[in-house]
Amino acid sequence: MDDQTSAVAVIGAGLMGHAIALTFAAAGRTVSVYDPELASRASLPGRVERSLRDLGRTDAQVDQTLARITVCADLAEAVHDAAYVTEAAPERLDVKRGIFADLERVVPAGTILASNTSVIPITQITALMSTPERAVGTHWWNPGHLIPLVEVVPTEWTTDDTVERTVATLAGIGKSPVRVKRDVPGFIGNRLQHALWREAINIVEQGYCSAADIDLVVTSGFGRRLAVLGPMANADLIGTDLTLDIHTQVLYDLDGRPEPSPLLRELVGDGRLGWKSGEGFMSWTAEEQDAVRERVSAHLLRMSEQLDRVPEEET
Repeated sequence: MDDQTSAVAVIGAGLMGHAIALTFAAAGRTVSVYDPELASRASLPGRVERSLRDLGRTDAQVDQTLARITVCADLAEAVHDAAYVTEAAPERLDVKRGIFADLERVVPAGTILASNTSVIPITQITALMSTPERAVGTHWWNPGHLIPLVEVVPTEWTTDDTVERTVATLAGIGKSPVRVKRDVPGFIGNRLQHALWREAINIVEQGYCSAADIDLVVTSGFGRRLAVLGPMANADLIGTDLTLDIHTQVLYDLDGRPEPSPLLRELVGDGRLGWKSGEGFMSWTAEEQDAVRERVSAHLLRMSEQLDRVPEEET
């Protein structure tokens, strides 16, 4: 069965499930979506349509994409002919293990079983499987239909063929798959992201600047080039010798504590949970939160549109 044209199934119709289904269907794949919750199943087509409209898709493109998506109330029905199945369930180990146990009983032999886990090690999720060689972690980034990256994470049991087929499947729908060679906590992206967050929190904790100024430094400084110049290329650009000199002068003073910052614990203990409570490192009104959402969405849409135009300009 050709992995580039065969059917796929998505388990979970929530935020990430809808984005994954949308991405496969928009790329021409036939997609079945299963969710145990009636409300999630019923609302999926409308949410997919809204996301497609936000992307500027035409009526015909919206209709074509929706026509490729079937919402199922039965797991076996959703996966019976799928060559690739990905779960997008809540980040709970018991839930994900239960889904994989159910999938092993009903999917065809040879079907790849992927988990969109962002926190739980894929090794833990698949430890009780009878066929763990066909299971692999695939960490999509939110929003899944706009962020190209997918981290592909094998376990000690995952075969090379499973990894290669998964990478090919994801690349075939326009994603940018990255192989993570070991199932380490946080994979690659979250390790990098939270290393930055740890030092950002430390700077505020030490009183070097405000939380708002931290964000200004990132968004108005080195963050402007991160989308086109990653840290390793940047290190080569300035020279590994200069990078070494800078590290010699700076690294000793960066936060190296293996535990979360006391400031972060204090915020959580005081109920200052960020947008959930209206106050965290900074204060947030509902209007300010909406403005940030709109700004982020507009930025990601512009980047997506630019990427979509590249093949047309090159042909």
